[in-house]
Amino acid sequence: MRVLAAMSGGVDSAVAAARAAEAGHDVTGVHLALSKNPQSYRTGARGCCTVEDSRDARRAADVIGIPFYVWDMAEEFDREVVQDFVAEYSAGRTPNPCLRCNEKIKFEAVLDRAIALGFDAVATGHHVRKIDGRLVRSVDADKDQSYVLGVLTREQVAHAMFPLGDCTKDEVRAEADRRGLSVADKPDSHDICFIADGDTAGFLNNRLGGEPGPIKDESGEVLGTHHGAHTFTVGQRKGLNLGGAPDRRYVLSIEPVNNTVTVGPRSSLRVDEIVGQRPVWSGCDPIIEPTSCTVQLRAHGEVYGCTAWQRDDELVIHLDEPATGVAAGQAAVLYDGDTVLGSATITATARREEAAPAG
Repeated sequence: MRVLAAMSGGVDSAVAAARAAEAGHDVTGVHLALSKNPQSYRTGARGCCTVEDSRDARRAADVIGIPFYVWDMAEEFDREVVQDFVAEYSAGRTPNPCLRCNEKIKFEAVLDRAIALGFDAVATGHHVRKIDGRLVRSVDADKDQSYVLGVLTREQVAHAMFPLGDCTKDEVRAEADRRGLSVADKPDSHDICFIADGDTAGFLNNRLGGEPGPIKDESGEVLGTHHGAHTFTVGQRKGLNLGGAPDRRYVLSIEPVNNTVTVGPRSSLRVDEIVGQRPVWSGCDPIIEPTSCTVQLRAHGEVYGCTAWQRDDELVIHLDEPATGVAAGQAAVLYDGDTVLGSATITATARREEAAPAG
């Protein structure tokens, strides 16, 4: 097969490309240039989207012995990931930019271009398996990335290749060292690549302003003030600066229209009904009858037993046990055991005894 290997400059994508080439595929490496102004993105050898990564990816391609190119995807990345990130926070939701990048850049824009150029598949260094055309959790549970790929369509999964799903991260690093890849010991990336200093609140304030507003409890009593509701997320406890509040308070909701943040005890975060929009089914046909499965609600988060089904254009999820800190804007990814069934973007949560009757 003709395979386009997406090479971020990190150890995972380098070993994935090497394995694809060793398997006999006709492999071409490509690095995605995602910033219009590289100096505005963070620096340092972190393995995703830094200004040094293109050079690391090129050196890895040279060692592997495959052609290498750089594709300018800065406009697409700014539109689909950065602007979406800002818009979601402005609307009181909590986005996952890495998930959006996988969906809109690596497995939409890149895959579309790859297919148009005659490639059969795109290979990436994600820690996930593909079995019988379906996404399955990695054997390395600590590094599993099936959640951030749960937004992919069945067609996108069909043209994807994940060479690393059957090994651990330690094994990947050891293999990179054996292959003479200089990125063998390169640290993993954990931060948001387009926020150079890691200050998400400062980044959002620069884009959206810092209008002061009230922090209230569930009764409506004003407990304090903030400098931008968009800098908070559901479940947040640190940074509230309530001073004299006698008990620990958590962010329960964000109302961008009136710039109000509501806080309360952890018990008030408990929800057992979740509604999501834009359901995507990569591992099965749409589930239209209530079906028992499991759901993951954030990257590396806890897995919950649930009953789920698609109702019109929404995904309805009833949790077997309540969850806390579930934020609108995140993805709910459904599983059958270790196999991804589908996903949706969370739009609403409730306690079932408080929820409006279905229908």
